[in-house]
Amino acid sequence: MAEEDLTRQHIRPSRYGRREGEPAAPPGTPHPPQAGHTRATLRRLARARQRRRWAVEGIAVAACLVALVSYLTAGDPEPDGETGGGVPAGAGRPSGFPGLEGRDLDAGLVSPGLRPRQRPPSLSPAPPTSSTPPTSAPPVRAVLAASMAEAPGEVDLTTMGSRDWIHWGLRGAESAVRKRGGSGEIRDEGGTGRRGGWDDNQESFSWRDGSPVASVSGSPHGVYRCDAGSGFTLAVVADGRARTVRLYGGVWMARGRLDARLSVGGPSRTLRIEDRHTSRSTEFTIRFQAPKGSRLVLTWTVEQAFSDDCGNVGVQAVALR
Repeated sequence: MAEEDLTRQHIRPSRYGRREGEPAAPPGTPHPPQAGHTRATLRRLARARQRRRWAVEGIAVAACLVALVSYLTAGDPEPDGETGGGVPAGAGRPSGFPGLEGRDLDAGLVSPGLRPRQRPPSLSPAPPTSSTPPTSAPPVRAVLAASMAEAPGEVDLTTMGSRDWIHWGLRGAESAVRKRGGSGEIRDEGGTGRRGGWDDNQESFSWRDGSPVASVSGSPHGVYRCDAGSGFTLAVVADGRARTVRLYGGVWMARGRLDARLSVGGPSRTLRIEDRHTSRSTEFTIRFQAPKGSRLVLTWTVEQAFSDDCGNVGVQAVALR
C-alpha cells in the first residue's frame, strides 16, 4: 500500500534514505546507517574506531615519556634564575613536572656542578690504622769499666785514636794538636790550677793525621798542674755505641786520682797512682757505652802532693776508638 501511495505521488526512496523532493540535511548531520548493514559490520566498525583511539592515546603517552626524559637529562639552570639567551628559568620545563622542591633530597647533599640525579663521588675510605704501637729502639744501658797499665814507650796516636785524639804541650802549655777530620768528641774542659808544659816525658808520641801540625815522630811533650786539688777535666761525647778511651797521664812526687763517671748517672770508677820520689806514667783504659749525646767525664787531680816543689799530675794525650 505504501509503495502504491509513493508511486502515485511519484516519490521514490533515495540512496541515502532521503525521499526525492525533500530538502537536504544540514552539513555535519550524521547519515543514518545504510540499508543492509549487519550487526557484525557495525561491530567491526566500532572496533576499528577503538583501535584508532588507542593509537592516539599511545602516541600521547610516548610524547609525555620523551618530555620526562628530556627534563631529567637537562642541565642545571644558569645562575640567578636565568637560562642562556635571557629566557627565565623554568620557561622550557614541561608543565606538570615538579621543580627542585619536589625532588628526593634524601639522595644526598647538593654538590655544585652535578647534573640532576647525579650523586657526588664517594670519599675514599681512610686507611685502617694499626693497633700495634710502633716499635722503638731499646734504651741504651749505661756501661762503664776502667783499668790501668804501664804506658808503652812509644804511642802511635793515628793508630790508637782511629775516631779522635788530642795531644798537648807540643808548642807550649796552651798548645794542642787534634786529629785532622776526627769526630771532635774529645773535649778539654779545663781544670784547676796553673797549667805548665814540659818536654822530657819518658814516653814519646807520634801521628800522621794531625792539625795544625800534620805529623810528628817521637814527641816527649806534655802539660801538668801542681799542688793538691789541682788537675784536669776532660769529657768524651757518647754516640750510643761501645767506645774505648785511652788516657796517657802521670804523676811527679804526688798521688793522682782519676774519677770516671757518666753524665746520665749509673756506674762510676776511681783509679789511683802515686810516686813519692820521682815520676810515673800510666795508660788508663776506659770502656763505656751511654745514650747518644751524653758524656763520659774524666777528672784527673792531685789527691796528695809529696813535695812542696810542685808535686803534680800531668797528661800527654787522649785517644778514642
